[in-house]
Amino acid sequence: MFGAMQHNHPISSSSIQITTSSNNNINYLIQQVSYNYKKFTTTKIKYARLRRAFSSKPQFRFFCQSKTEEMQIRKYSPFLESSFLSANGASACHEWRAVPDIWRSSADKYADRVALVDPYHNPPSKFTYRQLEQEILNFSEGLRAIGVKPNEKLALFADNSCRWLVADQGIMATGAINVVRGSRSSVEELLHIYNHSESVALTVDSPHMFNRIAETFCSKAAMRFVILLWGEKSSLACEGIEGTPVFNYEEIVVLGEESRRALFDSHNARQHYIYEAISSDDIATLVYTSGTTGNPKGVMLTHRNLMHQIKNLWDIVPAEVGDRFLSMLPSWHAYERACEYFIFTHGVEQVYTTVRNLKDDLQHYQPHYIISVPLVYETLYSGIQKQISTSSLLRKLIALTFIRISLAYMELKRIYEGKCLTRNQKQPSFLISMLDWLWARFIAAILWPVHLLAKKIVYSKIHSSIGISKAGVSGGGSLPLHVDKFFEAIGLKVQNGYGLTESSPVVAARKPSCNVLGSVGHPIQHTEFKIVDSETNEVVPPGSKGIVKVRGPQVMKGYYKNPWATKQVLDEDGWLSTGDIGWIAPHHSTGRSSHCSGVVVLEGRAKDTIVLLTGENIEPVELEEAALRSGLIQQIVVFGQDQRRLGAIIVPNKEEVLLAAKKLSIVDVNASDLSKEKMTRLLYEELKKWTSECSFQIGPMLVVDMPFTIDNGLMTPTMKIRRDKVVAQYREQIDKLYK
Repeated sequence: MFGAMQHNHPISSSSIQITTSSNNNINYLIQQVSYNYKKFTTTKIKYARLRRAFSSKPQFRFFCQSKTEEMQIRKYSPFLESSFLSANGASACHEWRAVPDIWRSSADKYADRVALVDPYHNPPSKFTYRQLEQEILNFSEGLRAIGVKPNEKLALFADNSCRWLVADQGIMATGAINVVRGSRSSVEELLHIYNHSESVALTVDSPHMFNRIAETFCSKAAMRFVILLWGEKSSLACEGIEGTPVFNYEEIVVLGEESRRALFDSHNARQHYIYEAISSDDIATLVYTSGTTGNPKGVMLTHRNLMHQIKNLWDIVPAEVGDRFLSMLPSWHAYERACEYFIFTHGVEQVYTTVRNLKDDLQHYQPHYIISVPLVYETLYSGIQKQISTSSLLRKLIALTFIRISLAYMELKRIYEGKCLTRNQKQPSFLISMLDWLWARFIAAILWPVHLLAKKIVYSKIHSSIGISKAGVSGGGSLPLHVDKFFEAIGLKVQNGYGLTESSPVVAARKPSCNVLGSVGHPIQHTEFKIVDSETNEVVPPGSKGIVKVRGPQVMKGYYKNPWATKQVLDEDGWLSTGDIGWIAPHHSTGRSSHCSGVVVLEGRAKDTIVLLTGENIEPVELEEAALRSGLIQQIVVFGQDQRRLGAIIVPNKEEVLLAAKKLSIVDVNASDLSKEKMTRLLYEELKKWTSECSFQIGPMLVVDMPFTIDNGLMTPTMKIRRDKVVAQYREQIDKLYK
């Protein structure tokens, strides 16, 4: 492995000398080198292997005995570094034990295939699988060279990029624990995460990000060193960082490359370490929850947790060598992260994009898959609807007619395929099921030619503009049913899944062969579900609603330094209480639901349930999803806890509202604005129209100008609305509405 070292970056003389450009770095490195050199020259070393006693599994720990006992523990990823271990007389591991082990297998299988494309950073980067493996090894060795020890925690505050992935895997490969978050989180949140996790050093995305947090961190956090993934050190704010070494990404990689070469060339240099394999039960990362309520909690995920995802997601996404994935979610988030680890074991090509560039990149790269959150699919849906609505009258009429027919056709298809959800445990008789099947087949056969024509005339153009050829995978939130049905009708497969940060995260997902709309699919392999009564905690029968609990190898070790919170959600038998309300489809052998048995259906968060003064319990998601079908409503939060009626905070789509007002002659055709009173009246009628079939109706309504965003703290980094913060921000106006 060491003999095949490659570096993906051209290294000039200036880049090699850059490590001597800072007195802080010089002093820090001299301390590290002199400490190791003193131990090496004063220690008499001999090799020894640990016994394998009392264990059926081979233990890959071996050590060097010394008179002075000044040995350093060197943790390693057993399969990734198997060549290095063999050179030291250790037994090589031939299976994955830690997450970084996957890179050795992928480099061997896919070598010169492109693994990563990162077009929007400076410089733009492209890595083959072989280059990526070497980059990770160099980065991890560079971390050891600057003094990173096993089990120490390193904060990694950055956004998705090829260097994020290298840093993430490099930290894990040293046996250290990375503590992850995105660059858009607030300074207060980042400081809380850094200090609560007891991180010893900081890896940041860019000078811009560091300068934003520098003043607070330099005065309130202890940083042994700082690593800059992108940008120049000369752009850093100097105040407060005197005495703290700052390294850029290239420096760490060069240090690691030189250190690996020295270790490989010198037998003596390798002998002053105690070599210890990373265990599958070691903590790999701390992922702090999105914090929709209260301070985020540090979820401890082990290598075993993440390995479960890597080994079991292929049933959901049957990725093939050469498939292209488009990535835009934060890499630090458990959903994106687990999916990335998984797909890289199958020889795919991943392209990083951004929200701003997503539309263009879908057309340019024509990905086979995109893994994203419901908001992305809602945005694509809205864009298609807007394009249709602004077409000529004839084109609009043709497109909408075709879509209605295709929706009806797919509805009938679900009936005869047995993919219609029901909570009813009693199944229909065989005769009724057969008649139902024949009726659905007959009508579907009539509509099929029209649906086929629609695919050629209309849907093919939509497909070419969206570019997704195999499937879109949705997770991290509730996928609205109307969006789900629309994409099914036009022939774009969307597979919905379910998981939590606490479960690494995927626990259930819809398979390509059993894509039951309205559900989150079956539990993935080695995962158990049960639905319990919220008051008695007793298991309820299939079809009955209750609190969803899950158990499996992917369930977290617990919350870091928070045993009380851990005990609240994780019981002694390993069952994780998700806090979600849901039900499991009952078993039917015949009829419309014959292929739905065992799928999981979610109906909202228990903590989001609104209890009116009348005692009625309401899940706001149903109303919100219905309202968002309107093109006039951009965002909505339903409220009404302890009130007589429900209310809503609405962020309008102002352009669409103005167009609608002109069509309805509410304002003049040349008007450029709409009064708040007229806008509120129009939106109220629109809301009534789209929520008329819901179980409850919305009364008072508050129209606000400011959208809910990540930057203003009203959305999580994974684009979920922080309901409690929105309501708190508009508390005074809400109280006035009810008065």
